[in-house]
Amino acid sequence: MSATALADVTASNAALRQFLHGLPGVDAVGLEARAAMLATRSIKTTSKAWAIDLAIRMVDLTTLEGADTPGKVRALCAKAQRPDTRSPDCPSVAAVCVYPSMAGIAAAELRGTGIHVASVATAFPSGQVPLPVKLADTAAAVEAGADEIDMVINRGAFLSGRYAEVFDEIVAIKQACGSAHLKVILETGELGSYDNVRRASWIGMLAGGDFIKTSTGKVTPAATLPVTLLMLEAVRDLQALHGRKIGVKPAGGIRTTKDAIKYLVVVNETVGDGWLDPDWFRFGASTLLNDLLMQREKLSTGRYAGPDYVTLD
Repeated sequence: MSATALADVTASNAALRQFLHGLPGVDAVGLEARAAMLATRSIKTTSKAWAIDLAIRMVDLTTLEGADTPGKVRALCAKAQRPDTRSPDCPSVAAVCVYPSMAGIAAAELRGTGIHVASVATAFPSGQVPLPVKLADTAAAVEAGADEIDMVINRGAFLSGRYAEVFDEIVAIKQACGSAHLKVILETGELGSYDNVRRASWIGMLAGGDFIKTSTGKVTPAATLPVTLLMLEAVRDLQALHGRKIGVKPAGGIRTTKDAIKYLVVVNETVGDGWLDPDWFRFGASTLLNDLLMQREKLSTGRYAGPDYVTLD
């Protein structure tokens, strides 16, 4: 897809609608069957150890609660840097994800570590505020030290067919991010169909998102294998058409090592091992890291860790 063709697609709501509704319909049965088939793949012990360390490196360690405190965020940042204090070769996570009010604290704790500071913005999780408020929210997070912004799309506008409004908001927020990367949260559990997930993915990618993300973690269902597979297919198709590489972040409900490895298999089989990197694939999680650490200990020592092996987040 040339730059001219891209401009034509996004020139108006009518043109964007024509493009989005011209995308092939999703075969729901086929999508779910392929996701289920890929989920049955097993990997051997040495590959499992590699996969666990890779998954740790892909974690956006997250706390997004009204009861968050500076002390909790500092503790989370310490865990992000040294997830397993008894194992010096355990890798650090990709990012710590917090509310904008905590971004400055996280940035101070993580400065010089190479761990990113991600901040939700745009009136997360609902997104139900005017655009100027969303832009101010984004700018405040970046000014505080966030180098990644996780924004929510306007689902009401999307479901009403106001695709250009959704597109224009993402473009504006991307501009407000400056040099910070933008992850576009689709909140797939509210979109109603796989076809809508595909359309929302394309809007997020065409508008300049660096990542497309499944969920806020506040809505059920959150991340699922079929939805993530569908988003990965959209990313693959965009690169084939336009030459642009986009990351994918499933978030919410991924709690076990077994689940994380299923997602890594889906990534490898759909877009290839070039996406098996924290720059291109992340897990949004608060509890996944603990299970990864316990399974890592099991592979290393042959026994499961006790209940006090990992910290409670």
